[in-house]
Amino acid sequence: QVQLVESGGGLVQAGGSLRLSCAASGSIFSINYMRWYRQAPGKQRELVAGISRSGYPNYTNSVKGRFTISRDNAKNTMYLQMNSLKPEDTAVYYCNAATDTGDYWGQGTQVTVSS
Repeated sequence: QVQLVESGGGLVQAGGSLRLSCAASGSIFSINYMRWYRQAPGKQRELVAGISRSGYPNYTNSVKGRFTISRDNAKNTMYLQMNSLKPEDTAVYYCNAATDTGDYWGQGTQVTVSS
């Protein structure tokens, strides 16, 4: 079992920045890949970024150049640095951890970007 807790969401003006954190606990040795997803009202959950155990990142096109995903294995924490935020980034952001036995999710953290 893996437990994930997100933090760092909030309200920010367009052009501002936020840093999300995802703290993992439990069977952390089993975590292979970690991802950030987001879900806006009335829309499907979408993948934002992912990072391998070795730290290799991937991003969806809409956030490339603005968001940076990172992972501190010593602290069992994943981060998402979000810069140049846009109103369309408004969503609940979820942390996901992929293991050999299944995926685990955090409870989500709200990010609201005002225009």
